[in-house]
Amino acid sequence: MKTGTTTVGLTFKDGVVLATERRATMGTLIAHKVTKKLFKIDDNLGLTVAGLVGDAQLLARYLRAEVALYRVRRGDYMTVNGAATLMANILSGQRFIPYWVALVLGGYDYTGNHVFALDAAGGAIEDKYVTTGSGSPFVYAVLENDYSENMKRDDAINLAIKAIGTAMKRDAASGDGIEVAVISPSKGFEYLDEKDVIKRGEKLGIKLA
Repeated sequence: MKTGTTTVGLTFKDGVVLATERRATMGTLIAHKVTKKLFKIDDNLGLTVAGLVGDAQLLARYLRAEVALYRVRRGDYMTVNGAATLMANILSGQRFIPYWVALVLGGYDYTGNHVFALDAAGGAIEDKYVTTGSGSPFVYAVLENDYSENMKRDDAINLAIKAIGTAMKRDAASGDGIEVAVISPSKGFEYLDEKDVIKRGEKLGIKLA
């Protein structure tokens, strides 16, 4: 099962916002309307997934397990760059039967706030904001215009919702609500309440319920 997907990760002044929509498709069929595409990896790390559902879920479990083992052995969080490199190595090891995924890894560590885009061949590129999936061109159009490195928490959340919502209006493979998480040194990993996301969407002119 492939997913036509829209995901986004962006850094802001005090942390990182990750967001996805929830629709999973098989060709022209909407296969599922409550698909999980945003995963907590640790208190300082999160992952969004696009691509083949089974591969995406497997990789999220792999990374969560490896990061947990690292904490047990080292007594500290894995850095975002370390987690990105680990995932890149896992992806690049599957040369003949690749994992059909595009991932966004985001979080914070002692060096700051980071987001990485990872491709199926194991490429890992850091940027201030990244997006994956069939709706990504629409997301980039919004981010290129509205993103600022010094955004506050609420502005960053609203921008992520606006970007995903814009993609949902034009990308038929994206829809059925938005899931958002914020990762920050002050509060760790936190999923936003669905009602809060819906209210924010309404103020932005995006119908999510």
